[in-house]
Amino acid sequence: MTEQTSSTENTRRIVVAGGGPAAHRFADAMHSRGLEGWHVTVLTEEAHLPYDRVALSKALTDTEVDLTLGSASMWDHASLDLKTGERVVKINAEAKSVETAAGNTFEYDHLVVATGSNAARLPIPGNELTHVYRTLEDVWAINKAITELTEKLGRKVNAVTIGGGLLGLESAAGTEQLGATPIVIDGSQWLMATQLDEGAGQAMGRLIKAKGFEVHGGVFPSEVLSDDEGQVTGVLMADGRIIDADMVIVAIGVRPRDELFRAAEGDEQVFSLGQRGGVVIDDSCATEVPGIWAIGEVANFEGMCLGLVAPANTMAEIVADRLHGGEATFPGFDTATKLKLSGVDVASFGDGFAKTEHSLEIVYADPARGVYQKIVTTDDAKTLLGGIFVGDATPYTSLRPLLGRELSAEPGAYLSAAGGGDAPDTELPDDAILCSCNNVSAGTIRDTVNGCGACDGNAPVQELGELKGCTRAGTSCGSCVPMLKKLLETELTKSGVEVSKALCEHIELSRQELFDAIRVLELTSFEEIMAKYGTGAGCDICKPTIANILASQNSAYVLDAGRGTLQDTNDRALANMQKDGTYSVVPRIAGGEITPKKLGVIAAVAEKYNLYTKITGGQRIDMFGARLEELPEIWKELVDAGFESGQAYGKSLRTVKSCVGSTWCRFGVQDSVAMAIQLELRYRGLRSPHKLKMGVSGCARECAEARGKDVGVIATADGWNLYVGGNGGATPAHAQLLAKDLDDETLIKYIDRYFMYYIRTADRLQRTARWQEELDGGIKHVEDVVVKDTLGIAEELEAAMSKHVDTYVDEWADTLKDPERLRRFRSFVNAPDQKDDSITFVSDERGQMRPATLEEKGKVLIGASIPMRPRDENEV
Repeated sequence: MTEQTSSTENTRRIVVAGGGPAAHRFADAMHSRGLEGWHVTVLTEEAHLPYDRVALSKALTDTEVDLTLGSASMWDHASLDLKTGERVVKINAEAKSVETAAGNTFEYDHLVVATGSNAARLPIPGNELTHVYRTLEDVWAINKAITELTEKLGRKVNAVTIGGGLLGLESAAGTEQLGATPIVIDGSQWLMATQLDEGAGQAMGRLIKAKGFEVHGGVFPSEVLSDDEGQVTGVLMADGRIIDADMVIVAIGVRPRDELFRAAEGDEQVFSLGQRGGVVIDDSCATEVPGIWAIGEVANFEGMCLGLVAPANTMAEIVADRLHGGEATFPGFDTATKLKLSGVDVASFGDGFAKTEHSLEIVYADPARGVYQKIVTTDDAKTLLGGIFVGDATPYTSLRPLLGRELSAEPGAYLSAAGGGDAPDTELPDDAILCSCNNVSAGTIRDTVNGCGACDGNAPVQELGELKGCTRAGTSCGSCVPMLKKLLETELTKSGVEVSKALCEHIELSRQELFDAIRVLELTSFEEIMAKYGTGAGCDICKPTIANILASQNSAYVLDAGRGTLQDTNDRALANMQKDGTYSVVPRIAGGEITPKKLGVIAAVAEKYNLYTKITGGQRIDMFGARLEELPEIWKELVDAGFESGQAYGKSLRTVKSCVGSTWCRFGVQDSVAMAIQLELRYRGLRSPHKLKMGVSGCARECAEARGKDVGVIATADGWNLYVGGNGGATPAHAQLLAKDLDDETLIKYIDRYFMYYIRTADRLQRTARWQEELDGGIKHVEDVVVKDTLGIAEELEAAMSKHVDTYVDEWADTLKDPERLRRFRSFVNAPDQKDDSITFVSDERGQMRPATLEEKGKVLIGASIPMRPRDENEV
């Protein structure tokens, strides 16, 4: 049977072999460019409309979910014909036709092959008993198997997934959501070895294991075992171990479905194939045979086939453009990936493995939290080459569009997990690609927002959903949506349009609005606040923010009344966690002044517990290497000696740095040490949107570097000059003069007002410098509120600060009084007296201890930059 694909003699016929996402995108691209003079027939072997394979995990846990791509109404167009259940089995290049398994023949003028790929299988005994993870039918079968086995066995199903890559972890996460015990087997030494280096892979493994996954890495499976009835019982590993299993899913990758291009026995090979499969295409996505194109996973470009959305979409758009007379070319594969696997953020882009000659790797790693962030740059640390992120992929959205461009700040400033504050606010150039999946530039977004787009007669676009619909940005993987939202808000603000300041998806109020609501209604618990102003259970944005707001409004113990679960890692331990999982101990040394006797106490404690000691930039002594269970013992000795917490771990006042001042220095004109001590004791424990630092200099020589602090005080012959809004770090800012020649009482009154106004109105994690910059009127507005009291709230702000001062209690002294609070400080909940043996120290060349290196420990240290070992092509 032969079917014609057009009814008019002048209509050009396009046949698309395959009905996956690439085929859908091509049909959509033709539709959007206009189908006059064209007829497109899409032949898909599946019974469904083209669906989103990226979202298969949703169908694994919810068999009723609709993954259909785009609008089904598109297929109602007279020039678009979708035929399901038609698998193309042969190309007749000379006759310009294709044959299907159903015996039908379709003639074409242009053939677009988008057959995608098949799930790879394992050539081991018992393979026929396994499931694969590729189509809707595959995931429905997995869902059914888990449901039936759970009922039959009367217990949780042991669901083994072979493969620790993207598909494997996605599959394992789905089985866990269905109530099974997720077990992952991967032949590589670490998870997601294609996308992640060893440090990132180890961090990923730690996070996955913490969520209850069982992971077996570095060993290959050799057989799937079963009983006499064919029920899977386990997986035999190459090292002889048997891993219990009730079902096995194989997700080790995909193989291009290029059989249409392979010559039949006795025929001459017409098409060139890649070494590892796929039909070779040029940069127009054309094969060697005129009129035949290939897109998506079946297409081999420069020796690569890749199963990612972005390149498939780009190829589809290029072929549509070429058929309409354009000259678009394929730029190569964009391997950038951002996803959430079982609640874990993972992202990589560019040269994440630092293969570029002389490239630099800037790494931050927190093994205990499972956080790993790496930026790769050129050897001058200026041009961005790539990055890898696990656990906290926040920097990805702003860095990805800057690939190949010079960074506006030093690379470390972009590593959000390092605690350096907000990342530099870089404005994307118009030609920077914001959405790589759909190849949408920042300039296109700006044009659309400002009314130069293609929608509604070039009307401005002011809603995120409308912007996504007009430009397609953010409609595929979604990783660019935060940057898209930020760019939308920036452009709207420039146009004078008010934008939402919602704290997060669970709370529509801004931080300032939420702060005021909690204060006015005197709410005291997370549950009360969420019941009144939130939805859901909260997230890692609103939980610590609410905890911070509650702490800044009353001085109740920060870990009581359920607030402990809201806090960040450091706040929960009342100490700063270090790279090896130990903690630092930082007692307060107000103004940097300390007696010899107290110095002796610190020395004795450091010697007793073998702690590394370091004088900090804030003029106090930091002791590193304390285990979690040692913290109470150490702090008891310090508290008994008159020390208190320096709160180096909190979003609160850190230090008040001072010079020697007039007591000793011949240039000093005021007693800077006495003022620094007074200020530090007044504002200690003050919780705020971000950390606070202060400095007091006894003369204009400014030895305390006060203008680099959030609040800086510099002595004059007539009193004190008050500077506000400074900070160091990656994006330094000089503090600005707020008032001159103040007496002690007025100085403190103005600082009270300034801090409280900042705490009430700043955004989450916003430093004072950025807060002042964003205030309407800047420093002039601050002067009006703090000095001139134009809002009439000065007394209220002062009263709030007085309440803080009057109710302050040292957190560690409070902790030591309560045995229940001390239960938090155990490495192992079920073994209170057992220490974590994975923590290892050695003595360095300067006579102090330090964390052991990789070689010294004899195992991987996640914080290290580890060269990528060559990977055998046969590895799982």
